This record gives sequence, structure tokens and C-alpha cells, in this order.
Amino acid sequence: MKTTLMEDTGANLSASLRIALATIVLCGGLYPLFIFSFAHFVTPESASGSLVRNQAGKVIGSRLIAQAFTKPGYFWPRPSAVKYTAEAAGGSNLSPAGPEVRQRAAQTVKAFGADFRRPLPADLATTSGSGLDPLITLRAALFQASRVAYARGMALSDVQAAIRRHAAGQQILESGDGFVNVLELNMELDAARKTNSVPR
Repeated sequence: MKTTLMEDTGANLSASLRIALATIVLCGGLYPLFIFSFAHFVTPESASGSLVRNQAGKVIGSRLIAQAFTKPGYFWPRPSAVKYTAEAAGGSNLSPAGPEVRQRAAQTVKAFGADFRRPLPADLATTSGSGLDPLITLRAALFQASRVAYARGMALSDVQAAIRRHAAGQQILESGDGFVNVLELNMELDAARKTNSVPR
């Protein structure tokens, strides 16, 4: 009786281990490899992380992840609660009515040079849920246009035209406001500066 019970237990354990091993190989190895290979075949750019390269072919970022532009000659993204660190993506658990959030918003408003006569667009004053949102609204980009144009020595109309070109390729909100990818817009302005030798 005992021998039969031990044999049954051993057989069950052996079967369980084989099933577990097969599941690990299939679900943890073959299936991800198949999906990865299929995605690279169908949409190689997005499967690689929507990477952005400069004219020299060097990877300088991703269309999906914001970067912390701070120089006056560049458009700035939304504030980030995780300092734009991709491995720590997330929002903030702070209360919207708390002093920390009010203080951060006040600092942001000051950095953008906004006031009651020229209020800051909401997306430039608030963080996104991921802290990595690469897009700002058309209104937020136009708000920064004069600063960028002055810092780069460009005509304001040229900077505004670049903004609208980028917004035209993005989703349009019900309010009529579009989105602008900050990295791509800054790259275009850098390329224009090199072509025209316009100082920043």
C-alpha cells in the first residue's frame, strides 16, 4: 500500500515537473520569441521601440518617451514625477490639493514665464500618468514659440509653422487642439539651424 502511494506521488511529481518545464519553455521562451520575431517582421520600427536617430545614425531617443529639454532654444515637455526615467515610469501619489503639488506647479509656471495675462496651458503645468508623455498640445507648443524663436534667432512665424506641421500629423482633439511630439519638433529645428547656420 505504502509502495503504491509513493509510486503514485513520484509519478504525479514527475508529471507536474514535465508540465511546468513545458509551460516555461512554451510561454516563457518560444511564444515571446515568436511574437518578437513577428512584430519585427510586420512593424520593425515600433517593435524596436520607435527609436529616433540623428543625421549621423546615432540613437538619441524614442518617439514614445519624453526627454528633459531645459535650454531656452528647445521646446520643453510636460513635467515628470519620475524625472523622465523610463524604468521608473509612473505618476505621483501626492494629493492634487497638497502643498507639494502646488509648489511644483508654481515653480513650473515661473519657469515658463506665465502669469494671469498669459496663463500656462494645463498640460505644461501638470504631470502625466506615466511621467514620460512625449506629446504636448498645440496650444502648449505655441505658448513656447516666442522663447524658442528668440533663443535660436529665428523668425517667430517660422517656428510657429514648424509647430503646426507637426501638429497636423498627430491626433486632433475634440476642442480642435492637436498634439506635437517634442523630440521630433526639436530635431527639426536643430536640422534647420544646421542647414541655415542660424545661431541658437
